Amino acid sequence: MRHGESEGNIDDSVYERVPDHRIALTSKGIEQATATGARLRSIVTDESVDVYCSPYLRARQTLDALNLSIVPDDIRVEPRLREQDWANFQDTADIAVQKEQRDRYGHFYYRFTQGESGSDVYDRVSSFLESLFRIFETARSARNVVVVTHGLTMRLFCMRWFHWSVEYFESLENPSNGEPIVLVRQPDFHYRLQTPFLQWNAAVIPSTRERSSWL
Repeated sequence: MRHGESEGNIDDSVYERVPDHRIALTSKGIEQATATGARLRSIVTDESVDVYCSPYLRARQTLDALNLSIVPDDIRVEPRLREQDWANFQDTADIAVQKEQRDRYGHFYYRFTQGESGSDVYDRVSSFLESLFRIFETARSARNVVVVTHGLTMRLFCMRWFHWSVEYFESLENPSNGEPIVLVRQPDFHYRLQTPFLQWNAAVIPSTRERSSWL
């Protein structure tokens, strides 16, 4: 799931004075996470759960607000799930210009000055998935996994999981703040998205493989 609404979601200038990893949730963000927590508890019921969380403050606050009653040993703070790095203390005007350049260049390949490209995040998400699959093969693997992270990271996670094309990835919108994206295991042990991502660019037609990732 994506973290709840943060201070940076409502005021870009906060990035000029607060490091990205220390940006907190708003009161609305806590409410969003609390509501999502109730939904997640209805999905996992009393089954076992492992949690992986971005180390950023807004993600950890989201996890706390979920109230999943998870013991600390079942929670892993995972740096590979962090937000895309854009810069250190960010110049809001410069970032706005770079976002325009990214729209022309492509969200997957454009690298922010002093930061990362989407493809860089894809690589670390791939590394995380390799670790996750190894855990799946162990006896201690939980029945459910909750990943608390960021919007772009969620899209790249699903891109890597389902082997989506760059074009399809770039046509998708980020989930809303506090929104979960549920991957449901099928009887054949493949996974499907319970609800597909919204597309901002409807001109990109999903391939048969990409459509097959939807329930």
